[in-house]
Amino acid sequence: MTQWARAMCAVAAAVTLTGVGTTPVVAQADSQPYVPAPGVESKYIRQGPWAVTEEIGFGCCDSTGAKYDVWYPTDLGAGGAQHPIVLWGNGTNAVPSQYAYLLRHLASWGFVVIGTENQQTGSGRDILGSLTYLHGLAADPASVFFGKLDTAAAGAMGHSQGASGVLNAMPASGGAIKTAVPIEIPAQLWCTSGITCADSRKLTSGSVFFVNGSADRFISPSTQTLPWQAVDLQSNHAYYEATTASVPTLWATLNGPDHNDVQGQPDCAKASTPCTSGVYGYLGYPTAWMMAQLRGDAEARGVFRTGTGEFLAPSPNWSNQSSTVTR
Repeated sequence: MTQWARAMCAVAAAVTLTGVGTTPVVAQADSQPYVPAPGVESKYIRQGPWAVTEEIGFGCCDSTGAKYDVWYPTDLGAGGAQHPIVLWGNGTNAVPSQYAYLLRHLASWGFVVIGTENQQTGSGRDILGSLTYLHGLAADPASVFFGKLDTAAAGAMGHSQGASGVLNAMPASGGAIKTAVPIEIPAQLWCTSGITCADSRKLTSGSVFFVNGSADRFISPSTQTLPWQAVDLQSNHAYYEATTASVPTLWATLNGPDHNDVQGQPDCAKASTPCTSGVYGYLGYPTAWMMAQLRGDAEARGVFRTGTGEFLAPSPNWSNQSSTVTR
């Protein structure tokens, strides 16, 4: 560990990296409603066409004995649909139901979403295990998922420690996880607090969309003062820059949100502190990314393309938009 990182650990040791507080609190008053960009974001920030079924404690168990929660289109397989999979990774001490608004939103666009109730997902082991579990159900004639899943189209999304978890699960999957969306990924200095961190230099396939909030400067900062080659990956910019060149990568910062806005239902009333406005900004473009990467949505794919994509245009909602996506 570098001297700079050791010095920062004195601060980190005094703080529990939870991704959530132990008890949900009422946060500040909500800001003005989020106004999406016209086009793809406006399309995907709305609820999708599928009615959604939510089952908490749907099945058991991961390697720790934790149950799985699922969100899926109620009319599974309608019209011959094969549903892509999204794996969810919790922040520390959190469970999937704390992110229910986001996970329900994804399911409304045709995804089958699964999350373990394990509250320590940073290694990625049990995030990947949830994919194995779903694969088993897809082959089980007694399961509601039998023959209804596109098992070749799986992505992963996670918050805080779970953001590290999805980045760890992707290379461990041997290519089975096609894309990852790490939300508020922790700086690597937090690894010394007993949290398993990730290293984007280890990615060799798939694609990644890093998302962080501008107010989350302590756990998941946008930038760092010193180059990552000297002090390791202590910012979203560093994770983005260090990602293997062959892996299409996107990074952007939502203007305003703090560490736990992604828990909004949709505002901050039921989210853990700190939260400034709620989940709104995490709905549109991350859903479009999953549609592009897992369902081949050409319109959605185009908005992220380097140099020309809608997402890279100046925006009141986003900053730091960076892309290596070429097709």
